[in-house]
Amino acid sequence: MLGPVILAASRSDRMRRLISAAPVTKQVVDRFIPGETVADIVPIIKDLTAKGLQLTMDVVGEDITTPEQAAAARDAYLALIDHLRELELGERVEMSVKLSMFGQALPGGHELALANVRPVVAAAAAIGTTVTLDAEDHTTLDSMFAIHEELRKDFPQTGCVIQAYLFRTEADARRLAAAGSRVRLVKGAYKEPAEVAYQQKHEIDKAYVRVLRILMEGEGYPMIGSHDPRLIAIAQELAHKAGRKLDEYEFQMLYGIRSEEHLRLAAEGHRMRVYTAYGTDWYGYFMRRLAEKPANLRFFLRSMVSKG
Repeated sequence: MLGPVILAASRSDRMRRLISAAPVTKQVVDRFIPGETVADIVPIIKDLTAKGLQLTMDVVGEDITTPEQAAAARDAYLALIDHLRELELGERVEMSVKLSMFGQALPGGHELALANVRPVVAAAAAIGTTVTLDAEDHTTLDSMFAIHEELRKDFPQTGCVIQAYLFRTEADARRLAAAGSRVRLVKGAYKEPAEVAYQQKHEIDKAYVRVLRILMEGEGYPMIGSHDPRLIAIAQELAHKAGRKLDEYEFQMLYGIRSEEHLRLAAEGHRMRVYTAYGTDWYGYFMRRLAEKPANLRFFLRSMVSKG
């Protein structure tokens, strides 16, 4: 019931002003979205990589309504890549993109998104890194997978995301678990109907393990997107049973969440990649994350209370 309310707040200029003006808001947002510009984020990249962590960078912004905005999103990623080139970190810092940001939902959106994302993927490859296509709601996935397949013809290291709570995902995982593939598995945060997705946490957790087993037993490179200690332990067990070395899979977690666990896994020799979002449109990004999974609201409210 909270989801529609939070989404309405994300579109309200009045709520934006009220929330943005509250001193405690910036303290909380900074914990999860550590900057608005590339200049802000470069020290974060240097700090995390110096600690043995890897990153995937997300330039926030999803409310794309014109081709010009989609082109601006493309250019924002190209500017990020220019800065990464100077850091010479290679695959230690990759990028995550949402195709909606590249115009996927506009008229002719499939072709537009492909045209906008291709130069980003090419530029990433030129500096020795890659791009992962984030999954959005289920209506966008056929287009995302088709673009992923097309990009991999020239840039086979291009990754994609699958969501455990969708009924289709086990079949997608079997298709994607091939040599050379890079697949991030997440539980899924969008509100999906019961016709296409599991609704109960225990069902989603079981589906996550089933899909993870498919990826671990396959020939691709699994990326475990979870903060759940139990699922992390199961992933380690499945990797061991599949005979995988520590550099044949990786863990991924969000910036600002379970940061000590990031360091623990890295210290054990695991590849640990931190999903780090930045940009000026932090308000919309922040509110949509709450709306996608209102349970997150309790987490952020507790953070606000502790920060206050």
